[in-house]
Amino acid sequence: MNPALIPLAAAVFCSAVFLVSFLLDRRKLRNGFYLFFALAFFGVAMLALLASVSPEAAAIVAFGLFALIPLTIVVLAVFLIGNGVTMLRREGRRPANLLSLAAGVGIVALIVFDFVVGQLGWAPLEAIRDSVDGIVAYLSFLFVCFLLYSLVYGRIRSRRPLDFVVVLGSGLLGGKNVPPLLAGRLDRGRRLLDAEDRKGRAPLLVASGGQGPGEDLPESHAMAGYLVDRGVARERIVLEDRSRTTRENLAFSAGLMRERRPGYRCVVVTNNFHVLRAALIARKVKVNGQVIGAPTAWYFWPSATLREFVAIIADHRVLNGIVGATIILASVLKAF
Repeated sequence: MNPALIPLAAAVFCSAVFLVSFLLDRRKLRNGFYLFFALAFFGVAMLALLASVSPEAAAIVAFGLFALIPLTIVVLAVFLIGNGVTMLRREGRRPANLLSLAAGVGIVALIVFDFVVGQLGWAPLEAIRDSVDGIVAYLSFLFVCFLLYSLVYGRIRSRRPLDFVVVLGSGLLGGKNVPPLLAGRLDRGRRLLDAEDRKGRAPLLVASGGQGPGEDLPESHAMAGYLVDRGVARERIVLEDRSRTTRENLAFSAGLMRERRPGYRCVVVTNNFHVLRAALIARKVKVNGQVIGAPTAWYFWPSATLREFVAIIADHRVLNGIVGATIILASVLKAF
């Protein structure tokens, strides 16, 4: 039997599971795992097929792939540190802006730690090393699945007629002005309204955002002013001015939409780094619509994406805690 058949069959199976799950509800994190395994098994099948034709070529490709792993880790660490410095210079020294720098420094520290432990050969340190490496490997796997599906989900467009376009708030500049990040969301929402108008529809736009600490007015009011200044009729804007979190943004907006049109359909607009997590929350609070992203400055994207990933890990902290504890226990048993 051709050795490529088994991984190819696994790839087909995972692809079918992904497709069914995606069609049932694309707002599921598990879709990323199905997609990852489908691609991984397909890659193994292609390598096995190459080996059946030319074992030498397959060996070269396999060696190249393994050699890319340490190179990728080093390049990633350098990139994250450089990006972290850029974030500090352009966005200030807030804790959220330190994530990419912390991740890059953490990778370097882990490499040094693994090397030192390997030289010492002390069992307790080896148990700690194996625990840390196992947890990092687990989190890296989750991050790859999250990032892969974020990219896929963010590029799928819904063609269904819309009753509402929901724009999520993101804080005000100087307590009253719309910052560039939020302006990008509003501009994307305005373009959606224009596109729907050209199709003979007339959806409403829900500006979602309450009044945060240090803000002179609710975000939704500033958002409405921004839109009206750019030609959107005030009567087409619905204000949701109570929310303080993304979950409240979506839950309160859903209530307003159901009041006006019980069988509504909508699209939620946020920034591209926030799309998948917003979609997961939208599913939980039963928002009838998908989420799309507005562009984000290149230097802002890595830290923001890491922040979203950390939030998703925290949302599933019980399961991830069990996995982490299992990894630590296995490492301790192995060492002693």
